Amino acid sequence: MTAVTPGRVRSLPWGRWVVLLLAAIYFIGPLAAAFWFSIRNSHGVDFQAYTEIPSAPGLFDAVLLSLEISAVAVLVTLVIMVPTMLLLHLRLPRLRPVVEILCLLPLVVPPIVLVVGVGKVIAWGNTTDTGSVRWQVTNQLLNSHPPFILPLLYFVLALPFTYRALDAGIRAVPLATYVEAAQGLGATWWTVLWRVALPTLRGSVVTAALLAFALAFGEFTVASILQYQPFTVWLLQFNNTDGRLTTALSLISLGFTWVLLIGFSVVTSGRQKGTTS
Repeated sequence: MTAVTPGRVRSLPWGRWVVLLLAAIYFIGPLAAAFWFSIRNSHGVDFQAYTEIPSAPGLFDAVLLSLEISAVAVLVTLVIMVPTMLLLHLRLPRLRPVVEILCLLPLVVPPIVLVVGVGKVIAWGNTTDTGSVRWQVTNQLLNSHPPFILPLLYFVLALPFTYRALDAGIRAVPLATYVEAAQGLGATWWTVLWRVALPTLRGSVVTAALLAFALAFGEFTVASILQYQPFTVWLLQFNNTDGRLTTALSLISLGFTWVLLIGFSVVTSGRQKGTTS
């Protein structure tokens, strides 16, 4: 057995600090440069870009549209994915590999290809007969508020991430035992879903919801091609007018996302500790 010299033991913390320093420069460096650009002008340093944010034309409508689309995307994701994942793990375990492959397909198909296919379907639905069911469904998907076509597309794009989050949460707990015990006491399927499954999988459900929300709020390609103007599309268009203001908005939106993620993580971990103690 080879002995470890004291010099090697002392050198290990330095290696960790070097890695942490490089990671901090890689992640924090661009943010610091962006912040400096947002407060620097030809006359010196000021925070005019941040004070002008409330008066930016169209900002409130764009943010509100993004929040509405993200909320609907989260709702669609949870309503479809949570019962489906429970059904797969509890009733249809043989179909789990097939569903896993289907949920991973959005990683292979680029979003722009998905939008082109959706455009073909929309063109097929826009018939001259305005009284047909096909035209009415297409019109509701495109012209509803918020446009329901976007949450559906974001649900598909978020499938690889939400599937993994829910699958990991279900595998981590003996959910089948809990469900069998609840059904043995006479609980129905919906009672099991609301009183047993959801409280047990609170952490994974919150994670899946956050992933769907983040993807829907920050997605640009699909909304731009379909000619909608949520926050990301508005931000790019407004960038041609005032680059400092759009940089400040980007930093604020990034900070909001971080605070949201940290807040949900703290709340979820606190509840899990309370239930396990």
